[in-house]
Amino acid sequence: MAMLESRLRSLMLAGLAGDAASYRLVLTELSRHLRRYFLRRMGHDLAADCEDLVQETLMALHASRATYDTSRPFTAWFHAIARYKLMDYFRQSKLRPTVPIDGIEGLFADDEIDAATARHDMDRLLETVPAQMRGLIRTVKIEGQSIADAAACSGLSESAVKVSIHRGLKALAARLRRQPE
Repeated sequence: MAMLESRLRSLMLAGLAGDAASYRLVLTELSRHLRRYFLRRMGHDLAADCEDLVQETLMALHASRATYDTSRPFTAWFHAIARYKLMDYFRQSKLRPTVPIDGIEGLFADDEIDAATARHDMDRLLETVPAQMRGLIRTVKIEGQSIADAAACSGLSESAVKVSIHRGLKALAARLRRQPE
């Protein structure tokens, strides 16, 4: 996964710098990757729609390429575009994808890209709260340490840790409610 990120990111950066061959190559590689991504989520009976989604996603990437923050992972940014295009497709076509029970193991397989995207989104969200709250939320809620351990490490009382975590989560929830999807 890291090699894919590194390769695609370097091609995209070269494309943004004006290297047309690198940009063409990144679009070609992304189109292959997108076909697999969409087919896995849509099923082979919607292959024609899959091709349309690939093209729409590549056009969206091209149109919004200037918004790519080069300090962030490229694949997370790109997969967010693909995921939104897929959601739009399902909404517009009013389809509810189903999977036969014999293919259910694919639904629960670890998807490294989705995990990387989720980590990236969580990190960005946590950056919006003060450092001490962020550290306590990460320690207790994400890493699973106990309140007592977090209190001992931070030098705060257990009550202060609980209050800080509660206020931080409340602030994060309020921020999420205000953000348009």
